[in-house]
Amino acid sequence: MSVYDMVFSPTGGTKRVSDLFTEAFCGQSSHIDLTDHARDFSLSFNREDICIVSVPSYGGRVPAPAVSRLAQMKGNGARAVLLVVYGNRAYDDTFAELQDTLEASDFCCTAAVAAVAEHSIMRRYASGRPDAEDAKELAFFAASVRAKIDSPISRNTPALPGNRPYREYGGVPMKPHAGKACVHCGLCAQKCPVGAIPAQEPWETDTVKCISCMGCIAVCPRKARSVNPALLAAAGMKLKKACSGRKGNELFL
Repeated sequence: MSVYDMVFSPTGGTKRVSDLFTEAFCGQSSHIDLTDHARDFSLSFNREDICIVSVPSYGGRVPAPAVSRLAQMKGNGARAVLLVVYGNRAYDDTFAELQDTLEASDFCCTAAVAAVAEHSIMRRYASGRPDAEDAKELAFFAASVRAKIDSPISRNTPALPGNRPYREYGGVPMKPHAGKACVHCGLCAQKCPVGAIPAQEPWETDTVKCISCMGCIAVCPRKARSVNPALLAAAGMKLKKACSGRKGNELFL
């Protein structure tokens, strides 16, 4: 049996959740970076493998690049643990879409976790999460999932929330751009999960390809990338009611 942690995490929040869960779940795992647009994802697993699949919720959906990359894999009956990470608003139909994507690739969805991390665009929402309280809860969840996997009911799929058809998601109108502080180092182009930043012109952004993940802002060593502050402020006000208060983590067995 091998354990794989597959993570789509442009800004690092989903990876922090995945790391906390995976470390508590097992001593060693193989990392598969679903954010790496240059990687070959035609991977094949076996029935005894365990795949911890972690994705953020973008507008209540799985990010499209993560869906397409998971669709290239062959699960061959491997058990999947679904981790959906959201920025203190809601995860809507993310579980339904992730479950359907994995089952279409012949994975057995055996458990799931919803967890909160700092919002990738409006950073003041769920700021500092996952925190120490989250880490303790994720460790408990990991032990519970491990106990199920080691039991005779390890292949039972829990009832997961979400609607079919999934809610519509048209993307976010805010597209990061480079300012005068940009030194053309190219790190943003290297790390962009969809190749929306030309390697030879890293100060540019292909706004059609861009999925507004804000990964380029997170990795820029010069803090040279940003979004329109007026749009950011307006979006923050729009989400204020929905993102207020501390939302909880959930376990589905």
